[in-house]
Amino acid sequence: MSMIEAIRHANRLLPGMPAAEGEEDARWQAIIAVGDYIQTDPEAVWEFVRRWGVHPQVDVRDAIATCLLEHLLEHHFKTILPRVEQAITEDRLFADTLLRC
Repeated sequence: MSMIEAIRHANRLLPGMPAAEGEEDARWQAIIAVGDYIQTDPEAVWEFVRRWGVHPQVDVRDAIATCLLEHLLEHHFKTILPRVEQAITEDRLFADTLLRC
């Protein structure tokens, strides 16, 4: 699956509803697939994070924080941190997403 396909697939599934307790969540799996491109295409992953990191559903923000944002910061700190700082001033939900990392 290419980066574009991974993002399109995740966008089709989101926001959706969390899977039942103990069941695999297809939305989380799709977000993890987007994370496969953190090293090679951080810009596209950042745009995805910026879009979904402000969603009102806590479960979506949890997935974005733990599967994508924390790893973007881990691997591209100098580039991503200023963007994160800007995003948290623009939207309280993005600030909450950061706190979930």
